[in-house]
Amino acid sequence: MNPKSDLYLFENYKNKLKREKKIIISWQVIILISFFAIWEIASRLYWVDPLLFSSPSKVVDLLISKFSDGSILPHVQVTLFETVLGFILGTILGIIIATLLWFSDRLSKIMDPYLVIMNAMPKVALGPIIIVALGPGYVSIIAMGAIISVVITTLVVYSGFREVDPNYEKVLKSFGASQIQCFKEAIFPATLPTMISTLKVNVGLSWVGVIVGEFLVSKQGLGYLIVYGFQVFDFTLVMSSLIVIAIVAGIMYKIVEKIESWLIKHTG
Repeated sequence: MNPKSDLYLFENYKNKLKREKKIIISWQVIILISFFAIWEIASRLYWVDPLLFSSPSKVVDLLISKFSDGSILPHVQVTLFETVLGFILGTILGIIIATLLWFSDRLSKIMDPYLVIMNAMPKVALGPIIIVALGPGYVSIIAMGAIISVVITTLVVYSGFREVDPNYEKVLKSFGASQIQCFKEAIFPATLPTMISTLKVNVGLSWVGVIVGEFLVSKQGLGYLIVYGFQVFDFTLVMSSLIVIAIVAGIMYKIVEKIESWLIKHTG
């Protein structure tokens, strides 16, 4: 084999990946700019009702004003705190429950129908019950963010545990490894990609849970601003809050992607 030829092929492959990444990013930017441009044009030409849908220029003006005087920052901080905490709690609880199910076949068989039913239930409908049980405060909103993601995390991660090649466990047990050691050395590391994929899904689910919780009971937060905007017919405030949610959720998603890259690099 020719080392120079191999190096050329490798460099060509890396350049191809870079070109593909640039193309993807370019299209993402084009779609984003086109969306806001069409929205602005549609609002100015009255293709859509500007009272209901506002316009990007009005949204930007309002956000600049709100961030300049600092009035929106407490709302962003409250919602972000609730979402991150709900996201972390839902993910950790889901992984813990999935681990317990993997360790006990009997428990997994007992819980299987209940998990399926709980996953099918509209968790948002549990909001009023959670608020009555936990009180109208941060705890109930964080609980909403956690509950909406914990069941799906449990199901996905447990399926990931079960799909790991059983030969790994057999080889470890042939050397006298315990079930805990098998889980630590083979099952858990092999399921990390599945857990990361679950984190990406949980970002959106946690935002849904928290915003719905703020709809129901909150005096602060982006969900509160959306409800308030509807009440006073300030739809620019509603759209501005939605844009802020989209931006912060996108940042959270990118952070999860960075964590994924780091884990793949250090556990691969």
